[in-house]
Amino acid sequence: MIVLDTHALLWWVSGDKQLSTKAQKAIENEQRGNGQVIVSAITAWEIAMLASKGQLVLSKDVDDWLATVDAIEVVEFAPVTQELAVQSVRLPGDFHPDPADRMIVALARHLSASLVTADSKIRAYRHVKTIW
Repeated sequence: MIVLDTHALLWWVSGDKQLSTKAQKAIENEQRGNGQVIVSAITAWEIAMLASKGQLVLSKDVDDWLATVDAIEVVEFAPVTQELAVQSVRLPGDFHPDPADRMIVALARHLSASLVTADSKIRAYRHVKTIW
């Protein structure tokens, strides 16, 4: 099981070369081994926000795009639960204040899963395992 950061999901689904080889292999391993690629519901919110502001252009309407991603057998969208919301505020150590990043990190920690991310702030945070 792995968790994808928002940009990692976008790059994976679109086949963008910005996705690192190590990240691509981690996703492929989950696909081959009947594993799980977990995506936080906050990622859907981020994608919808970026698309609504014109900062992200998707191949189709955001609802259809997310439905297509959700239909990928290995992908599971995880809800932002009350417990995760509270955990995101109680992250140990020093972590930056971006709420979406905090939710995604809290999810990875909650699941004891590695987080696929290129984000240097998250990768420098020693309280979550990352893949890049």
